[in-house]
Amino acid sequence: MDSDDFLPEGGKLPELKLDARQAQGFISFFKKLPKDPRAVRFFDRRDYYTAHGENARFIAKTYYHTMTALRQLGSNSDGISSVSVSRAMFETIARSLLLERTDHTLELYEGSGSSWRLTKSGTPGNIGSFEDILFANNDMQDSPVTVALFPVLRESQLYVGLSFVDMTNRKLGLAEFPEDSRFTNVESALVALGCKECLLPADFEKSIDLQPLQDAISNCSVLLTVRKKAEFKSRDLVQDLGRIIRGSVEPVCDLLSQFDFALGALGALVSYAELLADDTNYGNYTIEKYNLDRYMRLDSAAVRALNISEGKTDVNKNFSLFGLMNRTCTAGMGKRLLNSWLKQPLLDVEEINNRLDMVQAFAEDPELCQGLRQHLKRISDIDRLTHALRRKSANLQPVVKLYQSCCRIPFIKAVLEQYNGQFSTLVKTRFLGSLEEWLAENRYGRFSNLVETAIDLDQVDNGEYRISPLYSSDLAVLKDELSEVENHINNLHKHTATDLDLSVDKMKIEKGPFGHVFRISKKDEQKVRKKLTTNYIIIETRKDGVKFTSSKLKKLGDQYQALFGEYTSCQKKIVDNVVQVSCTFSEVFENFSAIISELDVLQSFADLAISCPVRYVRPDITTSEGDIILQGSRHPCLEAQDGVNFIPNDCTLVRGKSWFQIITGPNMGGKSTFIRQVGVNILMAQVGSFVPCDQASISVRDCIFARVGAGDCQLRGVSTFMQEMLETASILKGASEKSLIIIDELGRGTSTYDGFGLSHKHFLIFVFPVLYHIRL
Repeated sequence: MDSDDFLPEGGKLPELKLDARQAQGFISFFKKLPKDPRAVRFFDRRDYYTAHGENARFIAKTYYHTMTALRQLGSNSDGISSVSVSRAMFETIARSLLLERTDHTLELYEGSGSSWRLTKSGTPGNIGSFEDILFANNDMQDSPVTVALFPVLRESQLYVGLSFVDMTNRKLGLAEFPEDSRFTNVESALVALGCKECLLPADFEKSIDLQPLQDAISNCSVLLTVRKKAEFKSRDLVQDLGRIIRGSVEPVCDLLSQFDFALGALGALVSYAELLADDTNYGNYTIEKYNLDRYMRLDSAAVRALNISEGKTDVNKNFSLFGLMNRTCTAGMGKRLLNSWLKQPLLDVEEINNRLDMVQAFAEDPELCQGLRQHLKRISDIDRLTHALRRKSANLQPVVKLYQSCCRIPFIKAVLEQYNGQFSTLVKTRFLGSLEEWLAENRYGRFSNLVETAIDLDQVDNGEYRISPLYSSDLAVLKDELSEVENHINNLHKHTATDLDLSVDKMKIEKGPFGHVFRISKKDEQKVRKKLTTNYIIIETRKDGVKFTSSKLKKLGDQYQALFGEYTSCQKKIVDNVVQVSCTFSEVFENFSAIISELDVLQSFADLAISCPVRYVRPDITTSEGDIILQGSRHPCLEAQDGVNFIPNDCTLVRGKSWFQIITGPNMGGKSTFIRQVGVNILMAQVGSFVPCDQASISVRDCIFARVGAGDCQLRGVSTFMQEMLETASILKGASEKSLIIIDELGRGTSTYDGFGLSHKHFLIFVFPVLYHIRL
């Protein structure tokens, strides 16, 4: 990252200017803050931010890549290191801390002198306070999840109670399961849920070795947060959930009665996330029982080996499976669903085939696929807009954007109705029925009538979201006055263009931080520089042009702002009512979002299948008793790289005949690529995508376990070889006859004969398919 990209013009950082008294007051406040090595604290100075102490050194080293960015605040004996951060740079750092890294939390303070207060705090699992900053210019690609775990030892058997919260989609879940000493089930659950933060109780039973659990959490790149054991309690849990869960409390009681250990984890989660402190949560959450056996299980090694997620070092988007398959059109919704699907491959053969049927329908009918894409591109992030509606500070903007997105529904429905291929019945039952229900007068009609009646949609193109003047006589009067001022401004615009001998098209009028201003290009500015500097006031000179004003424009602009302020104040109560009524449609918006997201991902699969140099084929999905036969299989990410001429390979894993395979060959022969591409093809098939093969028959696998790479832990006295043996033993304990195991260079550094011996010793008695790579 080049820090110069985030510096203002001139390459200088914002300068913190405090007199001696202000500096001493701030230093005194700063040193009284509680110590938290994970917290990165920023202080809002209005036009820029500052960080201090260890945080300042961390930012200078990590993001500016130079310690010369540091400044000393206060005297040498009592001073602290400081660094200034522009607003653009703050957005970059916030995205890094909360979306990419998992080792820090973020805090934002507002105030002055020695009086400051914490206004925003965020963790990788709870980013709600910073959503406006994080996603102002970027799509939200993932829904962060926070998990709480409560391990318990009963009669020599280890059990784990798990609870999770998805604050973006307002969803809670519980699970309870037996666990082995390596916590393989926990690791699979963290991967499937997309967990960003994990809560564990402090002062735990000494009989439980939590080091393997902490290793599993670390392997999944999850922030570990230790909370007091007293917080893991289920007292008053039913009463608390009754306030935030949608619907009656009886189903909640029935669900909770099925769990013992998970209730404490859920109690800690509700407390930590402060769900009861926000009354917009009341009646808006759902709760479910999470079943580990519903999806294919993946461990963290498999996620890395199969390149499922995007990485910081990826040269291009095709380096990862997500980047390759992400051809979604919607603003964030499709990306989040794709991310979830890739970590939750299906086990139900019927559901997999339903997805494949839809992909085939889109692939065989380009007009259907293209027509759908045109409308999906115009749909905003409905999930985030619905979430924004529930905030106390909500305004008309999310209401209007939801209305604009919903206006695409009739067009999407019309595109789907034109399809009359072999899967038309599936299209009708899976999508058209729900869309018709949404378009019913009591749903879509009520919402659209509300927006069209209450909001002045003609002003939306001007970036203004306000109540229609027809809705109130007071607003109508103010509207007339605003229109009159706007006419004067437009006339002044024409007069000024004539005065400068410029056409009206070459001189723009804009509204921004400086109010109403004129803007011309730097090229035109050179022609009129003399008259401009004599008769007008130059406000700003930038690469994109020169902004200037005049005394008349400034007076008219002030009048406009005063009238607009009155208009905004007058409409506030009406805005609150419109937002409140719109919020009652939240559940309908969520259902619409689910339908649109699924359509988006399925058409993305079809677009990938038909646009590759060699087309993908539909796999034949069989039950877990079948075989795995891949003819002419390819690695999708590798063949998508420029200049690569991929040589297809066959893989035949037949039960009882070739269920266990050892791959040998010289260096750079493609052994690792081969065993990984088998795993990738199987995962893609169970996600519901076509696969890069000439022909494929795949029996459903319940998990993919991988052992790749080498590592040791010298502080715990664990060598590389020992670590490999422990990981392999964990795989063997967690695998079933329906699993796929990928072992890459087990026992590296040993002789060829030792390698064969290890493979014979480990897998002689097992019946699951194994791809095992030994270097000769």
